Amino acid sequence: MQCSWKAVLLLALASIAIQYTAIRTFTTKSFHSCPVPPNPMNCSLNQEIESADRLCDENPTVAYNTSKKTHVLILATTRSGSSFVGQLFNQHFDVFYLFEPLYHVQYTLIPKLTQTKGSTDRRIMLGAGRDLLRSLYDCDLYFLENYIKPQPVNHTTDRLFRRGASKALCSPPVCETLAASADIPLEEGDCVKKCGTLNLTLATESCKDHGHVAIKTVRVPEVNDLRALVEDPRLNLKIIQLVRDPRGILASRSETFRDTYRLWRIWDGTGRKPYNLDVTQLTTVCEDFLNSVSTGLNRPPWLKGKYMLVRYEDLARNPLKKTEEMYEFLGIPMDSNVERWIQNNTRGDRSAAKHKYGTVRNSAATAEKWRFRLSFEIVAFTQNACQQVLVQLGYKLVSSEEELKNLSISLVEERDFLPFW
Repeated sequence: MQCSWKAVLLLALASIAIQYTAIRTFTTKSFHSCPVPPNPMNCSLNQEIESADRLCDENPTVAYNTSKKTHVLILATTRSGSSFVGQLFNQHFDVFYLFEPLYHVQYTLIPKLTQTKGSTDRRIMLGAGRDLLRSLYDCDLYFLENYIKPQPVNHTTDRLFRRGASKALCSPPVCETLAASADIPLEEGDCVKKCGTLNLTLATESCKDHGHVAIKTVRVPEVNDLRALVEDPRLNLKIIQLVRDPRGILASRSETFRDTYRLWRIWDGTGRKPYNLDVTQLTTVCEDFLNSVSTGLNRPPWLKGKYMLVRYEDLARNPLKKTEEMYEFLGIPMDSNVERWIQNNTRGDRSAAKHKYGTVRNSAATAEKWRFRLSFEIVAFTQNACQQVLVQLGYKLVSSEEELKNLSISLVEERDFLPFW
């Protein structure tokens, strides 16, 4: 009888110990990253496809984001004003911001994707991108080493794309050459020169010391592609989808990517449409916008409190008001650094900018500049190709050259695209 009593007591003590361990594990390890190969580029292509497309919810270990961190994703397309929006979060003292980390996934996997076709390419890219985003939101910057070429040595690299666009990566303690008291931010071009190689260990620690993580990307086509991340209980992911009038995007791309958009410029200059014009350079943008915005405006339950649609034109006309709305949606108090940056960067002389992706501009004038850059013929073609999404987003169509050039006529309808809760 005595042995039986002792056995019961031991079992009870063991049960208490197990419960205590489980509770400690749950509360202290709020985010559990998916297991991945140490270096996906050392695997066969089939293994890469399987790894890239694997979602974390297949992992039997489920953890939850019990921290106060908000994970922000700025979902955009090229030349839509995304660099500007990114800076609205980069300037916040408690936000760790990364500029286009998925660039490394794209340019590492592209050579291998020549072996596959169509939807498989997209599946590989999106799967790898989701895995990377999960790791970065968990402040695991070492995961980037799988995609940075050449491979970082001792967790240091000078090849991180646009490092200078991240204030945290160009400030102490990540930038070891600057005094801890330095409060004047480096220009993007000066960051690598003055800070030297990037130490990913220091960057990881800096990320953990910040209250929130924000990432900008133009390499995810639609919000649907992010559903697995939005529903992941280990994340507190909120998406800000930035859209812009496709006519303005086309004008900006034609000026910035002159070689890629050469045929559009020939059409604009000669009035003759080239027979081999790649119209998908325009229509892909409109299709992605239409699909993604339709999903958001249909208010699916999985996006409740997680999605905000922002038109670049609204932000350009009222930058401070719109920025306040975005921070309110995120539940992050907006600090004075952000407000000061807006005041200094929305009335500037664009010629003073040193980089084609710079953010110094007269924001209201920039939003309208496309009306003088594109011929009416190209505008009419764009309106025909993208009419559905133009109407959906509240962009007015023009029917004549005079209407196009008359800036007293607004081509942006008054619309309120509010988050839903």
